Amino acid sequence: MRALVLAAGRGTGLYPFTDTRPKAMLPVAGEKLLDSALEKLRAAGVTDVVMVVGHCADKIINYFSGGAAHGMTIQYVRQNDPTDIRDAIRLSRDHFQPGEGFLLVYADVLTSGNIYRHVIQTFGSFNQPVAAICHTPQAQNFGTVYLDADMRITRLVEKPSQKEVGNYVLAGVFVMPYKLFDLLEGQEMVESLNEIISSTGLRSAIWEEPWLDAQRPWDLLKGNQMVMRTWTGARVSGTVQLRGAVQFRGPVWIESEVVIESGASIFGPCFIGKGSFLGNGVLVRPNTSIGAGCTIGFGVELKNCVLLDKVQVGRLSYIGDSVVGEGAYIGSGTLTVNHNLDRTEIVLPLKDGMVNSGSDKLGAFVGDGAHVGASNTLAAGTVIAPDQVVPHRYTYPGGGD
Repeated sequence: MRALVLAAGRGTGLYPFTDTRPKAMLPVAGEKLLDSALEKLRAAGVTDVVMVVGHCADKIINYFSGGAAHGMTIQYVRQNDPTDIRDAIRLSRDHFQPGEGFLLVYADVLTSGNIYRHVIQTFGSFNQPVAAICHTPQAQNFGTVYLDADMRITRLVEKPSQKEVGNYVLAGVFVMPYKLFDLLEGQEMVESLNEIISSTGLRSAIWEEPWLDAQRPWDLLKGNQMVMRTWTGARVSGTVQLRGAVQFRGPVWIESEVVIESGASIFGPCFIGKGSFLGNGVLVRPNTSIGAGCTIGFGVELKNCVLLDKVQVGRLSYIGDSVVGEGAYIGSGTLTVNHNLDRTEIVLPLKDGMVNSGSDKLGAFVGDGAHVGASNTLAAGTVIAPDQVVPHRYTYPGGGD
């Protein structure tokens, strides 16, 4: 079965990280969302992929190329002005043949297990169109799915009112008939799915394992934890250099050419990417993901955070409950505060205004290429734009603001 993978979305709610990359190229637990999707597709037996790209499209095309590294063939469709799912699917029509069913995949959805295999198996059992559905605590942010006693989908509501919010939402994976292309010529996605329900029927594939559609930057921390909870053992490359006594505990995954100096403590689950350097006395606490080529200075503490590639963190800094973008620099002695003194929920300044995170424990979100000077204290919920420069906090001869 051929897959149509939708990877054009920008994900504006995930600012500051999606200004400089597609949403599907965000990293979680050491791999990009799109990496995870393609690996699971191949494991489910799908090796022929049509991928719709849009925002920062070349970052996807240059990274995945023709798909050989993933054991598959990838053809690309450019959505130059990504507007909606309907438009993305319509642009792909010429890559499919009449009468051909296909797997439709939202590339930015993250699952702990192989949801694609589950959907394909459900299709094989009933030979009808299939939609994966799941529970989520944020059901009000997604379309509501109504089911009959045999767990067949009877109706979809795209923007449910408070009274209409149900237990199940669409999980972003479908087996669709070619007919969907025809339906989308004259109506929106949910209307087309409802017509499929009334004509051929639409089966549900209930996904009961963890599932996440990241909507906000702190969701990257949730996804990181979700994936790392499935790790049961350590994976340490034989090329890792330990320059003295280093303490390990729990499922620690370390890629090749990493150098760790004496006195470091690494507590899993955690991930350390290829070619990174950890200085003397570094403390890596659980649910931390360090990208490739990072430099972590003496005495730094990292806790429940995601560092993208090529991040530098200066000595004696603390990064907790935070996400730091690619190529960012964090000066020595910088601290991320991860709670308000009154323990109120943390509100962040994002592109669509001030947004309540719903959490009383959250650190900073630092965009790609940003430079934070030495001795800064970043308040809970700080958001730093890509390439922004935050001066050193001088005490003599004057302030650095």
